[in-house]
Amino acid sequence: MRTALYYNNNDIRIIERPVPEIKEGEILMKVEASGICGSDVVEWYRRDKIPLVLGHEVTGTIVKAGNKVNNYKAGDRICAAHHVPCNICKYCLNGHQTVCDTLRSTNFDPGGFSEYLRLPEINVKNGVYLLPGNVTFEEGTFIEPLACCVRAQRLAGILPAQTVLVIGSGLAGLLHINLLKASGVTVIVATDINEYRLNAAKRFGADFCLNASENIPEAVKDINEGSLADVVIISAGAFGAIEQGLKSIRRGGTVLFFSAAEEGAKLPLSINEIFWRTEVKLISSYAGSILDHRNALELIRTGRINVKDMITNKLPLERITEGFMLTAKAQNSLKVIIKPNE
Repeated sequence: MRTALYYNNNDIRIIERPVPEIKEGEILMKVEASGICGSDVVEWYRRDKIPLVLGHEVTGTIVKAGNKVNNYKAGDRICAAHHVPCNICKYCLNGHQTVCDTLRSTNFDPGGFSEYLRLPEINVKNGVYLLPGNVTFEEGTFIEPLACCVRAQRLAGILPAQTVLVIGSGLAGLLHINLLKASGVTVIVATDINEYRLNAAKRFGADFCLNASENIPEAVKDINEGSLADVVIISAGAFGAIEQGLKSIRRGGTVLFFSAAEEGAKLPLSINEIFWRTEVKLISSYAGSILDHRNALELIRTGRINVKDMITNKLPLERITEGFMLTAKAQNSLKVIIKPNE
């Protein structure tokens, strides 16, 4: 089978390797669609692990199910989670499945940017979801990234009558915006440096779109009758974006750190100015739990979240480097999906 071996964003090599052999309790999946995630193009995060096969936003068709796989069969259309929790450790039992040690050690064999992959037994038990007939393979690749947003907004405790500022209108920011709109949030403000993405933010539910070159805190005050944002979702990794977000939160508000930051980035915090007497909360969120994945699938199935119109590029495996460069440059594309078997 053909597999894309990643060295850096501009050096991804198509190689031949054997189709994985499955064991008892495992599944062999033909990969129908695999989305390129923003985290895939963060080179500093990958450089100590290369070469490797990426691709974790996957959907496909079951080719073969091993013995003792009772809930799935050959021919089933599925979405699969690459990281899955144990559900029995102290983290899982306290609602923090996404920081479970097991979750951080599990993965596909070899990865979604391949024609086929093997799902280990624990992934089959805790991370496989049947795709409804009205959800395409391409739409199904959004289940994992949307699950991350579902979890993040739940942890942030966002309420409908709040003003939420989303810093960064890349794909993750757009999913946040669309989810906020579906949840009935009163005022959604989006920022970005790219007008193409700001226009997309407007299409997917933002009430106000601000160029990041503006004075964002003052602009939020103008929109919000003199008040800063109730919740700030930082969905961009640039230092300036993080600083804008910290300056845009009201007293008693919540700042949610969602995206990876630039390498070595540190918070520009003054304890007295940011925290003392303000009751501002800083929280983070990583990945999604099984429940978050199921909720994300239902949001897509029912059409409450419009992921179809976020897809801008569908490319065969041979053009994966082009797809990575489109994602990394973040100009006139939103979601790039690789079709390994086309």
